[in-house]
Amino acid sequence: MNLLLDTHALLWWLEDNPSLSREARAAISDGNRAVFVSAVTAWEIVIKKRLGKLDAPDTLEEALAANAFQELPVTIAHALAAGALPAHHTDPFDRMLVAQATLENLTLVTRDENIQKYPVAIIAA
Repeated sequence: MNLLLDTHALLWWLEDNPSLSREARAAISDGNRAVFVSAVTAWEIVIKKRLGKLDAPDTLEEALAANAFQELPVTIAHALAAGALPAHHTDPFDRMLVAQATLENLTLVTRDENIQKYPVAIIAA
């Protein structure tokens, strides 16, 4: 099972924040699975950082490389799938992560309860 990190899961990992669950920490650190970070997550971080809503590394690309996390680009298929999702969640970033996890057969690492309303594999962050 390969993983896709929700924004909060990524930031908690990078900060070594104890809020990240043991199960998520073990899954992310397991060298037998790929860990992906979506381009939409980077976009969300940049936007929210500029608005003063969160603290994040200035060198996100370096942090991802240092952790051997793989980039997941956004495709037209991802966009169409996100747009077709039921309206359980109104956040476009999270809807995109659900679509990407579903289409790419990834397990989404998140604590977002609204995401859990979708039929997507999840590890609780």
